[in-house]
Amino acid sequence: MPLIPLRLTGILLGLLLPWVAAAHNAVYYLDIHRAGESERVAQVPLDADGDWCLHWHHSVTGFLVRDCFTVEEGRLMLQRSHQPDFAAGLDHIPERGDLESDGNGGYIINNINEPVAGNALRLRVGSERVGHRIVSAQQDLDLSQHFSGERLELRLRGHP
Repeated sequence: MPLIPLRLTGILLGLLLPWVAAAHNAVYYLDIHRAGESERVAQVPLDADGDWCLHWHHSVTGFLVRDCFTVEEGRLMLQRSHQPDFAAGLDHIPERGDLESDGNGGYIINNINEPVAGNALRLRVGSERVGHRIVSAQQDLDLSQHFSGERLELRLRGHP
């Protein structure tokens, strides 16, 4: 699915023009910035609920992890996480969400309800093997393809 035009190292990537109209219906956006910089390099429109997920492959085991976020009263919140295993660095912290089986040997942690500090998720984008992606109802943005190895901030913004 095409994206809103994205600006990468000063060059407008005209990858993704045709759905500017969909972006006008967005209530929230994720503005993507290189860490510490004010210039936006990409923008992801979110639906009225502000729901989106960060998908990535665990760097050791390679399995897909999905961390999902929502917006509550203008605050970016980590809502749930889905992982097929508790590999290195992944686990459930008691009293931080409800742990349940995904029915396929993996785990879902629901109701995490943890606010993201400053409404900005900081992320060092992994290689294409890790495959960091932002997935929303309107779009699937492959961060690793465009920003591998870079530090990004995914900042929540309300409708302009």
